[in-house]
Amino acid sequence: MAQLMEEMELDREDSQRDKFLTFSLGKEFYGVEIRYVMEIIGIQPITEVPELPHYIKGIINLRGKIIPVMDVRLRFKKEANEYNDRTCIIVIEVRDVFIGLIVDAVSDVLDISSSDIVPPPEVNANSNNKYIKGIGKVGSDVKLLLDCEKLINDDDGQLLLNI
Repeated sequence: MAQLMEEMELDREDSQRDKFLTFSLGKEFYGVEIRYVMEIIGIQPITEVPELPHYIKGIINLRGKIIPVMDVRLRFKKEANEYNDRTCIIVIEVRDVFIGLIVDAVSDVLDISSSDIVPPPEVNANSNNKYIKGIGKVGSDVKLLLDCEKLINDDDGQLLLNI
């Protein structure tokens, strides 16, 4: 039985390999590995929680589960944007922490093979590139592929676990 479960898990991981959920922030397109994505929901009423980092907008109640939500624009030090009917929350799970990523709009799920992914340019360690794992080439377009593990640093992870 354990072997069967292990094989099913390997099949599931294999079917998700090279798949990225893409979304936009302004004119830029990003991608997150589909294995992190739990679901996509429209913007919800957000309850602010005092003393959280400015990019953590608060919490939402998703079918009884309390989930903190991060405005990815603010995390990347971009200008804040009004939420509208295209604004989405991508719920991901990273290191046993569920978090909602507020993005301008969700696009597609794309297959981007590892041969079409190049490392991001090295500018400096303090730039937004620390959240970018690679650059995916899709036709004549590029998608900035996020490193979900780095979106939540250790301090944030502990803070979010305590919400």
